Amino acid sequence: MKLQKALEIQPGVTAIIGGGGKTTLMECLAEELSAQARVIVCTTTHIYPEQNMPCLVSPSEAEVEAELARTHCVCVGSASESGKFSAPELTFRTLCALADYVIVEADGSKRLPLKAHAAHEPVIPPEANQTILVVGASGFGRPMRESVHRAPIAAQALDVSEDTTVTPELWAKFLNLEALHTREVEMLATRSSSAASTECSSSTLMPHSKIQSISAWRRSRGRR
Repeated sequence: MKLQKALEIQPGVTAIIGGGGKTTLMECLAEELSAQARVIVCTTTHIYPEQNMPCLVSPSEAEVEAELARTHCVCVGSASESGKFSAPELTFRTLCALADYVIVEADGSKRLPLKAHAAHEPVIPPEANQTILVVGASGFGRPMRESVHRAPIAAQALDVSEDTTVTPELWAKFLNLEALHTREVEMLATRSSSAASTECSSSTLMPHSKIQSISAWRRSRGRR
């Protein structure tokens, strides 16, 4: 089964959050979708420039449009001192008008397979019509302090030690306690109502509270 069908990917903005496997999923979705549509890959945090597609630093709309006409898939972002890409200067509304699909890595996990979120995370664009939570299965069977980014947050929520071994059942319990679907709605409510209601070109928006959770179907290759 193709990823687009399995994850019910719709035109517009799709945000990917969570632990290890985000970049791999983003790349695979971009490759699959660009076979028949225009795709923009970007971030709201920081990512390394993509190796398998053209990368444009602070481009104009015309430059993005020209590259999409040539390759159907492009990574867009702003330069940072670390050498990574940060969020694009073009608005997500503009990106939606240029491409059929905009895939956003909207979280960071310090190359660890599991992620507990601070109050300001994840950084989901208000235009997102879908959010996918990635759980890196390589984090199971290991102590929480070794496999979880922001392990103290998870340990406190679960009332366990950071030396506790993470199991699928324990992490499922944490995800229910973290309740990101509720937090996402709360985060969006703090933004302007006009931004939250922005419709992307040719997209049918789904509720912002819809967050899908998948275990990494491919081991994270040391990527964010």
